[in-house]
Amino acid sequence: MAINAGIRGLIRKLAVKNAIDYGSARDGPILAKVLSKDPSLKSEIKSVNAAIKEILAEVNSLSKAELEKEYDKHSAEFEQEAARKAEKSSIHNFSIQGAEQGNFVTRFPPEPGGYMHIGHAKPLFVEDELRRVYGGELLLYFDDTNPDNERQEFVDAFKEDLKWLGVQFEREYYASDNIARLYEYANVAIRRGKAYVCICDGERIKQYRMEGKDCEHKKQGMEENIARWNDMLEGRFSDNEAILRFSSDMGAANTTLRDPTLFRIKHASHYRQGKKYFIWPTYDFCTPILDSTNGITDVVRSKEYELRDELYFAVLDALGLRKPRITSFSRLEISNNVTSKRKIRELIAEGKISGWDDPRLVTIRALMKRGITAEAIKQFSLGFGLGKAESVVDIEMLLNINRRIVDPTAKRLFFIEDPKPMHIEGIEGRIVEMKLNSQPDSGYRKYKLGGDLFINASDSNRLQKGDTVRLKDAFNVTIKGVGEKIEATYQGDAQAEIPRIQWIPKDGAMECELVHIGNLLEGESLNGKSMTSTKGYAEAYASVLKEGDLVQFERRGLFKLDSRKAMSFLSM
Repeated sequence: MAINAGIRGLIRKLAVKNAIDYGSARDGPILAKVLSKDPSLKSEIKSVNAAIKEILAEVNSLSKAELEKEYDKHSAEFEQEAARKAEKSSIHNFSIQGAEQGNFVTRFPPEPGGYMHIGHAKPLFVEDELRRVYGGELLLYFDDTNPDNERQEFVDAFKEDLKWLGVQFEREYYASDNIARLYEYANVAIRRGKAYVCICDGERIKQYRMEGKDCEHKKQGMEENIARWNDMLEGRFSDNEAILRFSSDMGAANTTLRDPTLFRIKHASHYRQGKKYFIWPTYDFCTPILDSTNGITDVVRSKEYELRDELYFAVLDALGLRKPRITSFSRLEISNNVTSKRKIRELIAEGKISGWDDPRLVTIRALMKRGITAEAIKQFSLGFGLGKAESVVDIEMLLNINRRIVDPTAKRLFFIEDPKPMHIEGIEGRIVEMKLNSQPDSGYRKYKLGGDLFINASDSNRLQKGDTVRLKDAFNVTIKGVGEKIEATYQGDAQAEIPRIQWIPKDGAMECELVHIGNLLEGESLNGKSMTSTKGYAEAYASVLKEGDLVQFERRGLFKLDSRKAMSFLSM
């Protein structure tokens, strides 16, 4: 099917806007917008893709001046769309009913069982924004009562990542530093008939919870429960042989209230407390108590915990403690990726990813390594507001925000994938200056030419004897001969409506590798093409780049220099 002129015009307009925004037009965002304008085109996806590729090739060959000229034709429309988006993004109301100015304390509660990821960023920045709105406090609370998985390495990593993200805390505290005090609250719960020691095996506990049936240990008197609790504290039980349970309602429709576990036995050494304790509280017991006793006025968390809210308040009621206010919002997930600490540990152990900072992941370390800025993560996180609508989004949304932030200052360079030599008569000794980016004070890269260049073989394949083309940002040449080497002559500097091609001086051309990062998963399986690479040559200016520098390789997109030794760049 031939794509009609109206759709082709839309594609070209979107491609021009995309090229202006990001240095070169990309097919993915354009396809998504075209299909959103006309969903019926999904049945003609092959034809649409073919038209997009054809038009992108044309647009990406335009000079900056030509792009800007075409952009100006639609600038009013683009500005109106940007204004609509800005208005829509500004409607988020970061407020909580009942919260008071100057009387607001919340906490960010990571478990140090892995590295911080994008899912942590949303509650972090929402809490930070609410602190600002109410002139309150934000505390850092490490929920560290599982000695099996928690390590000092993860505590340190969280602190480093939080510092990089630019969020500061009034103070920090650890659940594991409060175990003795939590034992006292366990005694209170037992004496009030709100907790009992259960020695049923795991299968029976699970079965009785499903059936809504009380186990025999719930009938124990207070004295017997105190004695068995003391037996637990004195080490008379092995791991998982006894637990302290909350005495609630085994017939409750909310299954979290069916006598949940409050304390369990784990003899593993704890990263912070060593062997000092082996009876460890669960999140459902220690968190409400520590929230109440640490002055937390507002718990702000994702709605995955909503079913546990009733249990949270039931524990505080049982102990006679003050109840904070809870505000829930949607959890943020990135599609086709992994945030589960257990799954990431498995992938690392199996050698399928390189570590917690593998650039295909969405850990903060991985995003940092890839060149995603803290400001982009903040804007992305706050963009969803406090709504409860599910937020499962493509990482492209974050990448687009990041590109808008870094593109103005990224250095513009040429990259040649499949080099074809070209010799040009009449340019020996000529000095060419090209701006590093569009900023007024960006500086230049300068080259003294010797006559020999590299161009892309894909460009050379279209050249014929007698053609006149422009070397981008430089001058015009006429083709004298096409063979193993393209022979050409200098034809002046004047701008003209002729094809433009990328080039790099042969002298100083640097071998490098562009690493393209894609989705880690394809459905439930690992994506075999989640990391691919393109080898080629960058112009000599690349030799002065430092690790971490950002580069806009024309027609290739934004990259971050990851390794100077390997001259390896990661896609952004």
